[in-house]
Amino acid sequence: MNTIKENLSLVYNRINEAAKKALRNPKDITLLAVSKGQNVEAIQEALAAGQKDFGENYLQEALLKINTLKDQPGLNWHFIGPIQSNKTKLITQNFDWVQSVDREKIAFLLNEHRPTNLPSLNICLQVNISGEASKSGVKPQELLTLAQKVSALPKLCLRGIMAIPAPSEDFNEQKKAFLRVFDLFEMLKVQGFKLDTLSMGMSDDLEAAIAAGSTLIRIGTAIFGPRNYQPLSNSLL
Repeated sequence: MNTIKENLSLVYNRINEAAKKALRNPKDITLLAVSKGQNVEAIQEALAAGQKDFGENYLQEALLKINTLKDQPGLNWHFIGPIQSNKTKLITQNFDWVQSVDREKIAFLLNEHRPTNLPSLNICLQVNISGEASKSGVKPQELLTLAQKVSALPKLCLRGIMAIPAPSEDFNEQKKAFLRVFDLFEMLKVQGFKLDTLSMGMSDDLEAAIAAGSTLIRIGTAIFGPRNYQPLSNSLL
């Protein structure tokens, strides 16, 4: 069984190879280690190997880790799960990024509760690119309006968009879906939004995501292995 350090190296090798094939600079692609369901010791192992960006889906579970590791320098915590209105205060007080904003009400509450002593909260708008009823995300045709609303909120910094297309084992189908997300990203930039983050791609499709222009890859099991424990639900907080 590989160590977390070895797994990180393998993932970075995949990123580098995919970037090379896409004629891209691998330094333009950030690796987000999805640490939901993993214990603090696993995160500390990843930290020791140089990993700085971590993604969490469940607020109560994340707060325990954030509090334990609060003295570690350089960590960036990303909230990547569905957001309930009554959790926005704790999310905006404890995270550096929120990648799953899909409606104006949530953005308004994140802005309202963001402490004034913290820098602007980095935001990605989640797009439901495949129209799946089981997934969160703004409809593509409503993305521009939401971006306009979010960019007007003073304590938020709109950085880009995030998407999780319907799963496929076919590289060309994966890439086709990611290119639809890329087109939306470019559309917002043409409209004048200063965006730099296109969050798409996971363990099974990172090569296609990079080929389509992803700047941030979200990887969990390929780094940490199976989850160490059952994640704590937001509803328990």
